[in-house]
Amino acid sequence: MDINIKITDREGKLHEILAPTDMAMNLMEVIRSYEIAPEGTIGICGGMAMCASCQCYVKSNHELPEMSVDEDLMLAEAFHVEDNSRLGCQIQITPEMDGLEVELAPES
Repeated sequence: MDINIKITDREGKLHEILAPTDMAMNLMEVIRSYEIAPEGTIGICGGMAMCASCQCYVKSNHELPEMSVDEDLMLAEAFHVEDNSRLGCQIQITPEMDGLEVELAPES
């Protein structure tokens, strides 16, 4: 089953996409597969919560998984962090994420 996600890229352009829930993908991987961020500017660490290149601002009121210690520590060191910042690699694409709205944080 695919879900609808709205992603605003770093240039302010809105992308309304369909993301598969049956491929164990995370938000960062979806952004890469749709080429919403230029190659080499997102997911640099490969989704290990060791860089903040996939930081995004969550605009919708979704119940997201609790932040891991690694994600929390990474965001503590990142630039442009807001109260609604999360690392895209830590948000799994599940049916519950249908309607998710995020905006990519500026590149550091």
